[in-house]
Amino acid sequence: MCGIAGATAARHAPVDRTVLKRMTDALAHRGPDGEGLWIADDGEVGLGHRRLSIIDLSSFGAQPMQSASGRFVLSYNGEIYNYLPLRDELTRLGYRFSGHSDTEVIVAGCQLWGLEKTLSRLAGMFALAMWDKQERTLSLARDRIGIKPLYYTVNDGALAFASELRPIVAWRGSLPEISLRGLSEFLRLGYVPSPLSIFEGVHKLPPATVLTFRDGRTAGPTPYWSVGETVARGFARQRHNETAVLDELDARLREIVSQHMISDVPLGAFLSGGIDSSTVTALMQAGSNQPVKTFSIGFDDPAYNEATHAAEVAAHLKTDHTELYVSEQDALAVIPSLPDIYDEPFADISQIPTYLVAQLARQRVTVSLSGDGGDELFGGYNRYTFVSNYWDKLNRIPRPLRSLAAAGINAASPATWDSAFRLLGPALPPRLRPALPGQKMQKIASVLAAPTLYHLQSRLISQWPHPEAVLASGAGGIAEALLPPPVEVSGIPSAAQQMAWDTSTYLVDDILTKVDRATMRVGLEARVPLLDHRLVEFAWEIPLSMKFRDGSGKYILKRLLERYVPRRLFERPKMGFGIPVDSWLRGPLKGWAANYLSHSDRPTHDLFDRAAIDATWREHLDGRIDRGGQLWTVLMFDSWLQRARQWV
Repeated sequence: MCGIAGATAARHAPVDRTVLKRMTDALAHRGPDGEGLWIADDGEVGLGHRRLSIIDLSSFGAQPMQSASGRFVLSYNGEIYNYLPLRDELTRLGYRFSGHSDTEVIVAGCQLWGLEKTLSRLAGMFALAMWDKQERTLSLARDRIGIKPLYYTVNDGALAFASELRPIVAWRGSLPEISLRGLSEFLRLGYVPSPLSIFEGVHKLPPATVLTFRDGRTAGPTPYWSVGETVARGFARQRHNETAVLDELDARLREIVSQHMISDVPLGAFLSGGIDSSTVTALMQAGSNQPVKTFSIGFDDPAYNEATHAAEVAAHLKTDHTELYVSEQDALAVIPSLPDIYDEPFADISQIPTYLVAQLARQRVTVSLSGDGGDELFGGYNRYTFVSNYWDKLNRIPRPLRSLAAAGINAASPATWDSAFRLLGPALPPRLRPALPGQKMQKIASVLAAPTLYHLQSRLISQWPHPEAVLASGAGGIAEALLPPPVEVSGIPSAAQQMAWDTSTYLVDDILTKVDRATMRVGLEARVPLLDHRLVEFAWEIPLSMKFRDGSGKYILKRLLERYVPRRLFERPKMGFGIPVDSWLRGPLKGWAANYLSHSDRPTHDLFDRAAIDATWREHLDGRIDRGGQLWTVLMFDSWLQRARQWV
């Protein structure tokens, strides 16, 4: 696990070693164990690397690394879990290895098979830059799921790339303009989706693609794998024998977890006590001859505390368990560091506990496995059944009638709806007396007129469904239209389509981004065995009837976990991994938040409609409606921009 950066020459001016080192230094937290710089003899390209030593701790594992022939030079971030059988195959083909790192397997593969075929053979997480001296081509590639990040930009005939944004700013020597499209999507989603970034002209390389750069021109990104094709192929190969599916899922996941446990440094697991992390931990312990080190954090607020459940699972599996109860002050102390930790504006409130558990784990291990990906593959989010059922019913009503009903609801303010429900309260049964009724009626109106399932899901998961409402007038127009669906597969059920969308967007740019930045900030490698592409492909061959059962998801994964952990230890309602942001903004964070949200008279930038934000802030403070999630996006952008201006 590492950080990579590099650039090509600009208009025949060779790569500047000082600039390359500045780029690499900006990634020191991702690789505290070593630094490597390589510049071609003619100065045409330079590759930088920061090393977190995991496999082959010797100098033979250092990067940038050249192939035996000297033709290929690689700077790479990630882990290849099937590198040992690939190494054996390459050895039989005549390649002579110097060390035993997975990095050398990649350069050997490129020498004997070429880059494209090598990528198709790799099982792992990676972002890489490969220079081909013979073809004078720089290639960038990212793993199939998008576990590891990679940004790039082309300016003045040169390309620069890096694991994070800050090295690209160091290369440019100035802060790029804010991307209005990137900003609007950030307000909508709480993260910036690929291929956008928060900077104009800087892009995220999409997962499972290759970009090539030669003679000042780019080709691609070109996909070498596809979520859509994987989903379609999975539905064409549906398996219907539940016992056989369960046995194969067990065997496949055991093997994958075993490969993910290969390490030359101490290794452990994040354990929340939920189904996904418990499954990964159980399989780790089943394959280990000593107690697996597990880590969880707890909160005094029972609504946010999973530590007791994690402790029960750990006790049953007999792991070497470490838990830390985090106070409100501990969590609040992280907030000033969030812009540095996450590099790009990021507003998933679980970013705070994710960083805290990474910090806890790093005290004892250098690698930690997590259960991320189980929700998207096995139907863990409640919205999959709720939204698909709601859409099936909603779609029977002509859209003009739905639009008319939405307009009628919106004709009354949330405060008016609150008053109406208070008056009607005594006459209504308890199940029809919702908390914050005005907020819920507003949400209902926002989805009634949705023209497609994609629009419906987008509105339900959005922080600001209409970000143009809080963008300044000059920036608002670009925010109105949704980005197109990331993947569409014809003929599959609505819930499966939602899962495919999440796998392509939310999982990549929220969940995996959160885990990567939090763990890398403390020099910890996070591995996600449930997102090994070999399991992803198999999971889509499992019919939805084995994922959704009796009104809830993950049926087949629960049956698997039951082989290792009693059901009573994990069968409970899903709990979010977050903080009470609504109450904190009215309490301990009120003064800090007011510095950003109440500065309509002296704004730090002119991108937001400060009057609209101030009105939302006052609504929240009055307790009329909970706006914590929306306000958090504004706070995370403003605090990030304030910090980013200090990068140059």
